Amino acid sequence: MFYSIDGDLVVFNLKIQPNSSQNKISGIYGDGALKINIKAPAVEGAANKELINFLHKTFKVPKRSVVIKGENSKNKKVSLPMNEKIIEFLESF
Repeated sequence: MFYSIDGDLVVFNLKIQPNSSQNKISGIYGDGALKINIKAPAVEGAANKELINFLHKTFKVPKRSVVIKGENSKNKKVSLPMNEKIIEFLESF
């Protein structure tokens, strides 16, 4: 499973692909990660900043509420506060 629920938070297991042509959710990767393509390179935190901005816009959550674990890895765990956009997204799988 690419996500888990922890109280009022959803925790996504992510596989990040930096240096992509566009920011997008590509689908399920392997055995339990959501693959996200990010335009920014994995240099000096640029990809993490772009990821935060992408998740903020996609799921309509405040930037400060996006918590990333695994900043130096392509495999990350990201916590977001649960909202209607996220529920709609999860129901699509």
